[in-house]
Amino acid sequence: MGNEKGKAGRQWAVGSLLLLLGGCSPGTPKYLAGDLNGVNHTSAAINYFMVNGYGGGNASPNGYGGGVCCVMLPSQWSPGLKFKVEWETDPNPNAKIKRKTSGYGFDPDAYDQHKAKYQQHTAIVELPPYEDELCALEVHFLPCHQVKVSTSCWAYPSPNSPIKEPIKMKEPAVCPK
Repeated sequence: MGNEKGKAGRQWAVGSLLLLLGGCSPGTPKYLAGDLNGVNHTSAAINYFMVNGYGGGNASPNGYGGGVCCVMLPSQWSPGLKFKVEWETDPNPNAKIKRKTSGYGFDPDAYDQHKAKYQQHTAIVELPPYEDELCALEVHFLPCHQVKVSTSCWAYPSPNSPIKEPIKMKEPAVCPK
């Protein structure tokens, strides 16, 4: 009998706490979580990318990557919202790196020489408008270390995607400033 009274008291306390917490939370969250996807329009490999510190994985040359959860975006879009995209590229992802003479893996010196050519990039990008639905943040890596983003529910390469650049783009001889 004593156990049932204690159990009922705990249930009441937990139920009351949930009602109190529910009454304190606003109706609309300030931030929403969405998937973070990458689309690489260049021949360099994207070793990793991040948006405001949220990691997005990697993206193959002229391919796709990321597909990770989550990036936090404001639930309400407003003009002037910007965020920081950071990424690392391997400009020669198909390089033949010398293997160890015994055992498995790469020769450490050869790998260090290859890794020394990796490049780090940063861009400040404006968050495009969204109203009704926020499906994911799709980050497009373009030649000349340019970045475009989309919050559309139409993922690339859908004809309805707002990003229209082809997946295979050549790096120009001279990049615009």
